[in-house]
Amino acid sequence: MKRHLPLLASLAALAFAAPAGAQTMKPGLWEATNKLGGSPEMDQAMAQMQQQMANMPPAQRKQMEEMMAKQGMSVSGAAKGGMVMKMCITQDMADRQQLPIQQPGNCTTTTSDKSSTGMKLTFSCTNPPSSGEGQFTFTGDTAYTMAMKINSGGQGTPKTTTVNTSAKWLNSDCGAIKPMAVQKK
Repeated sequence: MKRHLPLLASLAALAFAAPAGAQTMKPGLWEATNKLGGSPEMDQAMAQMQQQMANMPPAQRKQMEEMMAKQGMSVSGAAKGGMVMKMCITQDMADRQQLPIQQPGNCTTTTSDKSSTGMKLTFSCTNPPSSGEGQFTFTGDTAYTMAMKINSGGQGTPKTTTVNTSAKWLNSDCGAIKPMAVQKK
C-alpha cells in the first residue's frame, strides 16, 4: 500500500491544481472532491488508504494531518474511491495563474484550447513516471470540473487511472491551511 501513496497524492494534487493555467482562480480556500478509478488495483489502493487513515490512532492521524498541512494540504475521505482536498490559493498564485503544486522539474505540463469556459491539459512526469490528459470546464472563477486520464508504469506494469474532480471556492480566508511553495515562472 505504501508504494501507492506517493502516486495517489501526486495524482490528486495535479488534478486539483491544474486549472490555474487557463482560468483566473479566486484566491482563498478551495476544496476539490477527486474520484480516482480506472483499475481494480487503484480502486483497492484508494480504499486501503482511506481505511488506514480511518484506523490510525488519533495521535498518528494528527501527526499525518500536520505533516500534510505543512505541504499546504488537508485531505479527508469522501465517497468510495474519493478524496477531498483543501488547498490555499494566494493572491500572487491567482495573479500568476500558476499551478499551486510543487514541481521540482519532474513534470512538463501543456495547456491548449484555452477559453473562459475550459481548457485541455497534457502532462508528462518522470517522478513518478506518468503522463496523461484532461479536460476542464470552468464555472467562473469559483468552480470547475475536470476529467483526466493518467497513464503510469508502476511496478513495471502499465496502468491507466481516471480522475474526476469537482472543485469549488470556499472562502477568502484559508484558515489553518497554508499555501504551498511554488516555483515562480
